Amino acid sequence: MEEWRRDFHRHPELGFEERRTAGIVAGLLRGWGIAVTEGIGVTGVVGSLTGTRGTGGNRAVALRADMDALAMPEATGLPYASEAPGQMHACGHDGHTAMLLGAARWLAANRDRFGGTVHFVFQPAEESRGGAARMVADGLFERFPVDAVYGLHNLPGLPVGTVAVPKGPVLAASDTWEVTFRGAGVHGARPHLGSDAPLAAAQFIAALPMVVAREIDPLQAAVLSVGHIAAGARRAPNVIPAEVFLCGTARSFSEEVRAHLEARIAAVAHGIAATCRMVAEPRYIRRISPTINRAEQAAVAVRAARAALGDARAMDDHPPLTPGEDFSEFLAQRPGAYVFLGTGDPAHPEGVHHNPHFDFNDAALPHGAAFWCGLVEQELA
Repeated sequence: MEEWRRDFHRHPELGFEERRTAGIVAGLLRGWGIAVTEGIGVTGVVGSLTGTRGTGGNRAVALRADMDALAMPEATGLPYASEAPGQMHACGHDGHTAMLLGAARWLAANRDRFGGTVHFVFQPAEESRGGAARMVADGLFERFPVDAVYGLHNLPGLPVGTVAVPKGPVLAASDTWEVTFRGAGVHGARPHLGSDAPLAAAQFIAALPMVVAREIDPLQAAVLSVGHIAAGARRAPNVIPAEVFLCGTARSFSEEVRAHLEARIAAVAHGIAATCRMVAEPRYIRRISPTINRAEQAAVAVRAARAALGDARAMDDHPPLTPGEDFSEFLAQRPGAYVFLGTGDPAHPEGVHHNPHFDFNDAALPHGAAFWCGLVEQELA
């Protein structure tokens, strides 16, 4: 698994471009006698394996690993550092792919440990490119019917090899909002002759935290952040521009809160624009739905972690996190659960996701593979 992982790390590929990675995955699976289907969701791969133990019946489960890298340069200096300029595995998907391959190899050699069918789903384009939705649209669950689907992600900050299973919400909805304020540009020395779009934008930015602080139930959670502002010309500081564009991110854990954020961003923008004698053009783009575990599958995952790794390495609860994850597309189709695998101390840059110094901790590989095998035994034995 370490050899596979480091090879993937050396040769990262962006979403829907994972042809080398997918080819290696497919070749390994076939070599172990696993039926392989390629090209699902452009570059996705599904390996299907049926056990020989009689109690599994017709039940089937899917295990998912993501394969894509991020569009960012690597600064680790490792012997197996990225050879692709501007691309790197900065979120550990190289480790996810290697662990699921390890589990597939073991299960293929131990088919008498389970009955029914396990589908190993190697997904492309998790990093905000819609890989899960593309696989679903390509008929993933019609072509490979399952009773449950499971996903796993590495998590710095948890002890190495610990599996943590959140109850209910796991990861947030990840949406994008945009607002354009259109006023009347004017000389900066005579503001009364125009309408000040930057002033409206400033009031809007100041008002956003109030939506979360005073309109969202304190027992819920939400985030509204501004990520980009564009206005005016740097060489013309004496001109009040006629237009300001802002955009940012919105995070939430329920559809009710999500809908409230969408409505209130528009209402606040229109209200401030009216006060400042201009117009606002808000837009809310729903990108990734919240990832929410089903209680039954979360309980199965906890049992699998305890059986495979021991009670000390199994956490039956974990607070939700605000990043987004398109595994939610799978959970919208089938019941399932998403778990975290501890990879150790995040105090150093190599332990922080989406950081140019990040490197997956190979010490977690056998624990992740063991969890996957234990999960199959829990579900299908």
